[in-house]
Amino acid sequence: MKSNQQFLILKLALVAIFAMHGIPSIVTGDVNNFGTMYLDTVGFAPLGLYLAWCIKLSHIALIISIVTRKYLRVLGWITLAILFVGIFMVHLEHGWYVVGGGSNGIEFNVLLIAGLFTVMYPNMEIFKKKINGA
Repeated sequence: MKSNQQFLILKLALVAIFAMHGIPSIVTGDVNNFGTMYLDTVGFAPLGLYLAWCIKLSHIALIISIVTRKYLRVLGWITLAILFVGIFMVHLEHGWYVVGGGSNGIEFNVLLIAGLFTVMYPNMEIFKKKINGA
């Protein structure tokens, strides 16, 4: 099935999550704090503020991409890179659990990565090329 309806609930969930991750911090200005108070202090100075804005704006671009089905793989890979870096910079030291057995762990990022990968490659053609091309 190659329709826009494939994985509709997953797409809606990803849109909602990335919207709530990006838009409020832009509206409130917290994106600036993310850049100056976190990214600058962990080694990205003086580019932390610009990097923070690029990250948040890439989330907004991904939302548009999921809805329009344009540039999804390019923006998806950018977002996957951000999620993986987030795992190593922030979440991994806290373990697996986001809540329950711990806090601020990697489980949410892992789920976002799996969901985004599924939307980017709904028929898993990335693996078919490798298998058939071998």
